[in-house]
Amino acid sequence: MPNHHEIAATPEMLVWGTLSAATPPALTVDSGDTVTIHAVPAGGLPAFPPEAGLVPPDYRRAVETVPQGPGAHFVNRPVFVRGAVPGDVLQVEILSAEPWMDWGFVSIMPLLGTLPEEFTEYETIHPRIDRARRVCVLPWGTELPLDPFFGVIGTAPPAAWGACTTNVPRAFGGNMDNKELKPGTTLYLPVFNDGALFYAGDGHGVQGDGEVCITALETGLTGRFRLTVRKDLQLAMPFAENATHLISIGIDEDLDDAAKQAVREMVREVCRRTNLSRNQAYMLCSLIGDLRVTQTVDGNKGVHMMLAKSHL
Repeated sequence: MPNHHEIAATPEMLVWGTLSAATPPALTVDSGDTVTIHAVPAGGLPAFPPEAGLVPPDYRRAVETVPQGPGAHFVNRPVFVRGAVPGDVLQVEILSAEPWMDWGFVSIMPLLGTLPEEFTEYETIHPRIDRARRVCVLPWGTELPLDPFFGVIGTAPPAAWGACTTNVPRAFGGNMDNKELKPGTTLYLPVFNDGALFYAGDGHGVQGDGEVCITALETGLTGRFRLTVRKDLQLAMPFAENATHLISIGIDEDLDDAAKQAVREMVREVCRRTNLSRNQAYMLCSLIGDLRVTQTVDGNKGVHMMLAKSHL
C-alpha cells in the first residue's frame, strides 16, 4: 500500500535559493507514495507586510536563520524516491495546492521584470487572500479569483552542475512559473540523480502568463503530490499533461528558442502517442497547438504549447 508523508515549512526543512544534488533529503519515500509539502513565499524580509502579526513565526524564523543561496525562493529539502536512477523519469501528479496564508505580495524590483528600465518606482503591495471565497483583494479594490500553483517544482540538477540558483529554470524543471502546473496536472521530470530528489516551493496564488513584473501573487501553499518512478519513459526536458491537453515546455534564454523547444517536444510526444509521422505531427501542432509565453523574467524564458488530446 502506498504511504503518505509530510514536510513542514520549518527552517529545518527549508532551503533558501539553492538547488543542489548534495542537499540532504528531508525524507525517503517509495515510488507511488504521496507527499504533502508546506511552502512559504519567496522573498524574505522585504516581502513582509507592515502588520507584524500577519507573518507566520516559522516563516520569520526561516528568513532569520536559513542561509540564503544565489536565488530568492524557499524550497523543501528534497524527497528521495527509492528506485529512481539517472535516465528515469519522475511522474509528479499534482493532487492539490491550497493557500494557507491570508496575504501575499506583488513587487516591482530593481533591474527585474520585463520592463525594468521603465518601472523604477519600486513598490510592494500585500493583497489580502480570502480563502473561504477563493479570491484575493488588491489594494485598489479589484478582486481576482485564486488559481494556485507552485512556481518552483523539479528534480535536483545533475551533481556536476553544483549548487544552482532557484531563480533560473532548466532541464530539471525548477522555477518554471507555469500556471498550468496546478492540481489535476501530471508533470514528467527527467531524473539526474539517484532518488530523483524532488522539491517544490514558490507558492503562487494567481499569475498571468508572462509574470511580467517579476512576481505572481507570492504566498504560502500546501501541496500534495504523488511521486512515481517511470522507467518506461525517457525525457530531456519537463513535459506535462492534464485531463484534456498535452503541455510541452520550452526553456531558453532566447524566447524564440524556447518556442522552438516547446514545438519540438510536442512533435516528439505526439509521435510517441500516435502513428503520425513527424511531418504530420508538426502540421497538427500548427493547426491546433497553442503556444503561450510562460514567463519572460527568470533568466531562461519559458514557452509552453497546449494541444487538446481529443485531436490525437
